[in-house]
Amino acid sequence: MKRQGILEELRVRGVRLTPQRLLILNAVAEGEGHLGVDEVFRQAKQSYPYMDIATVYRTLHLFKRLGVVTEVAIGDRLHFEIRDPDRRHHHMVCAKCGGAYDLAPDYLDGFREALMKEFSFEPDLDNFTVTGVCANCNAGPSDSPQG
Repeated sequence: MKRQGILEELRVRGVRLTPQRLLILNAVAEGEGHLGVDEVFRQAKQSYPYMDIATVYRTLHLFKRLGVVTEVAIGDRLHFEIRDPDRRHHHMVCAKCGGAYDLAPDYLDGFREALMKEFSFEPDLDNFTVTGVCANCNAGPSDSPQG
């Protein structure tokens, strides 16, 4: 979603657009990639020194519930990005370096169909994350000692 479209959608849904919420939305929208709560907090606090981290958490969870942002768990922390309905994607997260990579929904279409066919189960794949090891970490030096 483009920022203006997000603001209009929030207004239509009756969400109060407080200065704090706008700062948090801008921080996520201007960030590159998946931003952690701490990063969003630091950016918002630069513009509004009285910002507290609880407000950031509450606002990000509100935006997630409203479909404005998506949430990705990277390691033991949550990261957020603006949801773009024209560019739906899932995530791959490296267990070694913590890198997050986009995964096109096409890769999961067969998985969805198999679950529906075999189990009559409709999976919710809107926020799907696969963990593993990225190409960079796989190409790095071996973890095992050589003798």
